[in-house]
Amino acid sequence: MRLRLATFNLENLDASRRGVPLEQRIAVLRPQLCALDADVLCLQEVSAHARHDGRRALDALDRLLADTPYAGFARATTHAAGGGPADVHNLVVLSRWPIVATQQHLHDLVPPPTVHLRTTPTPQDVAVRWDRPLLEVHVELPGARTLVVWDAHLRAPLAAAIEGQKAAHQWLSSAAWAEGYLLATIKRVGQALELRHHVDRRLDADPDAWIVVAGDLNAGVDSAAYRLLRADVEDTGAPALAGRALIALEERVAADRRYTVRLRGRPLLLDHLLASPALARHLVDAAIDNAALEDEHDLEVAGRAPVGSLHAPLVAELELPTPAA
Repeated sequence: MRLRLATFNLENLDASRRGVPLEQRIAVLRPQLCALDADVLCLQEVSAHARHDGRRALDALDRLLADTPYAGFARATTHAAGGGPADVHNLVVLSRWPIVATQQHLHDLVPPPTVHLRTTPTPQDVAVRWDRPLLEVHVELPGARTLVVWDAHLRAPLAAAIEGQKAAHQWLSSAAWAEGYLLATIKRVGQALELRHHVDRRLDADPDAWIVVAGDLNAGVDSAAYRLLRADVEDTGAPALAGRALIALEERVAADRRYTVRLRGRPLLLDHLLASPALARHLVDAAIDNAALEDEHDLEVAGRAPVGSLHAPLVAELELPTPAA
């Protein structure tokens, strides 16, 4: 049985993005989505639209998916505290097969760390909370086998705000910027730790579980968050823990094409598909649609807003055992 898993950061998908009409964005993004031909698709940065009754809905996503096979897929999304989607940065999982369980997680297993800040108007201890929840989705594959999907969007490596330490979008001191950068790093690595704990819990229950961690992790292959999530034997030094290591499905892509973002001329791999060994052994192929990817810095210098996404979609194809009749 074929299974195509994909992840794509749609980059603030909303009715308008810096004056770029949604229809222009759809003209670029919809062909990319269709080319993925995904059975399970993990999306990041999906914005919600406020309707007349005050409720928020993913109208821009609905318009993007219209007239595509994904319009009829099962759907799971993150939600705000009051129920319904958040204004921005929602996570969405679409599945060809039934979604039988869904749950979002935020500080379930890792409480907010406390950091002492010295550059605030009054030095103080602050609790560092993650920016967004994680989305856990259980997909019932043919043959009643469950695929556990984690959709994640970790904090970007941009310094977090420090009270009273920025003016006109510029930092007032390098010390304040450094503390803000520390907060951003804690948010990213700390949430990766929480996700790793959830994966280990699932593997405790079933060492042969089919698990995939997908999304924009804002983490390169040498970063702490990425290494923490993978728990590779080279890092743990324990061959007995090889069954706990997550396998990077994107490593099947040729090295010169293995990137999802371009920044200042540098190709970066920030979006990932990480699978449990029991699932990864069925990998057949993987691809990254980055041929037309634009450089974020070049666009900023030119004063142009991107029409599509500044992230390239990543897809992996697996050939699973044929379900028993």
